[in-house]
Amino acid sequence: MEKKELKPVYPFSTTPNHVEEFEFDGKNTQKVEGKEECVKEVKRLIWLAGPLITVGFLQYSLQMISVIFVGHLGELSLSSASMATSFAGVTGFILILGMGSALDTFCGQAYGAKQYHMLGVHMQRAIYNLENKGAALANAVSYWTNVLMLALYIKFSSACKHTWTGLSKDALNDSLNFLKLAIPSAFMISLEYWPYEILVIMSGFLPNPKLETSMMSISFDTCCLVFRIPYGLGSAVSTRVSNELGAGNPQVASLAARVVLFMTLTVGILVAVTLLLARGVWGYLYSNEEELVTYLGAIMPVLVVSNFMNGIQAVLSGVARGCGWQKIGAFVNLGAYYLVGLPSAIVLTFVFHIGGKGFWMGITCGSSLQAFLLLMVTLRTNWEQEANKARARVFSAYIPVAGTKTMHDLSAGHVQPEETQALKYHIIAQQLKESFP
Repeated sequence: MEKKELKPVYPFSTTPNHVEEFEFDGKNTQKVEGKEECVKEVKRLIWLAGPLITVGFLQYSLQMISVIFVGHLGELSLSSASMATSFAGVTGFILILGMGSALDTFCGQAYGAKQYHMLGVHMQRAIYNLENKGAALANAVSYWTNVLMLALYIKFSSACKHTWTGLSKDALNDSLNFLKLAIPSAFMISLEYWPYEILVIMSGFLPNPKLETSMMSISFDTCCLVFRIPYGLGSAVSTRVSNELGAGNPQVASLAARVVLFMTLTVGILVAVTLLLARGVWGYLYSNEEELVTYLGAIMPVLVVSNFMNGIQAVLSGVARGCGWQKIGAFVNLGAYYLVGLPSAIVLTFVFHIGGKGFWMGITCGSSLQAFLLLMVTLRTNWEQEANKARARVFSAYIPVAGTKTMHDLSAGHVQPEETQALKYHIIAQQLKESFP
């Protein structure tokens, strides 16, 4: 059959760049150990994570700059803006972000399995299921401009011609299958982010609410800014793992998970040293209040530990999204933050009267437990089995391209050559779903 050349989504890809028939046995155990393969994997991850980290910094800078301007208006303005931002995050932004993270699994595995047209269909399913006032308005306008530019890029860029085939009514079909992963995804992300927002709100109940809320706002803003790096790496490894599992390369997916963890540990140490060196002056970026700057400097060592553990859990969460473990991730986050993290923070702050530092010490306990549990899940993973699950997930939701045929057409021999293999996978996937519900 004639091969259709496609531009790879990233260089050094282990997945063939042409559409061809390949065996679906989930046992592609090609040797991927050794220094050379590790170096190649580092290059793949950097090539993917670099733009994601840059975009993350640029997007978060919208909120960060707004907070900086408001902070120089005074502690009251800063604390009130913090409350408003936290409320918006808890009630809306984080839920949408969580449901959208289901696309990490669906789109990544579909691309690895060469079902390129399904990326656009999955994206449509996600959309269908879905003085300081000036700073908030500027933020909203910037986000909507970002949405418009992304939509235009998808519509007109040649890079998306194989993955975006236009609006399709098929996006309304099989929504239940999408929601089965999207809802756990929303809970996985929300259960992780909500405790931080809750602590910002709870800081208003401390003896000096303006100071404490301002400190929590700057601390949280700093953590979110630093988090862009491991979050970018987590998104990159999510893509790598989902692509390789969808393509039937479980050993490569395993290597990607190990390599990104080493990269995160290295970056985490560098960021920790940088923040410790800058702790005496970092607060001046947000406020001229000497008391607030000094307080933030005293909190910084705890923040550094929190950031380091957050980095580890971020990339492990990326591995989880790539494998489709959102339900497991939701239970891990529920236990880590709501049985350990938040109770510890409340006890340390309101019982032992440690103040805002108690909030961060408690939540760090939660993120540490989260990272440990996700690490245990990752280390115990049967990657060959995950590859089978990925292929079952991809082809159970299979929608053929232009001029679709049915299973009856397959048996009658009325199917075009390029559709035959995908329809065969669909049959196999239905059988596998009985083993991997």
